[in-house]
Amino acid sequence: MERVIELFFDLGLMRDALPALVTEGLRVTLTVSVGAILIGLVSGMLLALLTISRRWWVRLPGVVYIDIFRGLPAILTIFLIGVGLPIAGVRPFGRVQVAYGVLALGLIATAYIGEIFRAGIQSVDKGQMEAARSLGMPYLTAMRLIIIPQGLRRVLPPLTNEFIAITKDSSLVYILGFATGDRDLFRIGQNLQQQTGNSSAVVMAGIAYLVITVPLTRLVNHMDRRLREGKPLGGQAEEARLSVRTEH
Repeated sequence: MERVIELFFDLGLMRDALPALVTEGLRVTLTVSVGAILIGLVSGMLLALLTISRRWWVRLPGVVYIDIFRGLPAILTIFLIGVGLPIAGVRPFGRVQVAYGVLALGLIATAYIGEIFRAGIQSVDKGQMEAARSLGMPYLTAMRLIIIPQGLRRVLPPLTNEFIAITKDSSLVYILGFATGDRDLFRIGQNLQQQTGNSSAVVMAGIAYLVITVPLTRLVNHMDRRLREGKPLGGQAEEARLSVRTEH
């Protein structure tokens, strides 16, 4: 047991690793994660709209995209984008490896978020669209003002779960070989492990990931509980707002 504590929980090594993990690793991890999430949100909504189209030739590209990027291992997609493209002479971001990591994770996130949005939109009762159309509202306007807002509210828990998954998958960008100054949390821990032969820095990197993901997990549980109880996610203020709208 003493040997295990020495190799995985050396407080001195964990303390020494903390500055680099906070100033460099956390910054890069959050940059990659947030960038991928933003790409996934915007592109995922467009993808969802493609896949719910009534025209098969509009749906087909979206379905193929989802099948490919959900079917490939994340690490393979990251390798093909971050290593394969530069080898092939395609360098849209020059030598900025972080940007390739953001793009790769963003493409993966688009597939998963697109499916989440599609499920949410299609879960809205068809009568909502029929009622809007009967009032003379154009299809796209009804989608923008009525259907999509209701669908988004229903997918908040799985969407937050996807944010957690993206944050954890950001550790896979280490295969792109980020240089010092651009290393993510896992890469810093791995480098220190190789230098010292001790895994305490990797454990500290894991703790840093938990600091990010555990609050998000609690948020998912809170949202899921409120939705199952039929309560608005915004709490009392949201309930009051909905009450006023209903009265009017």
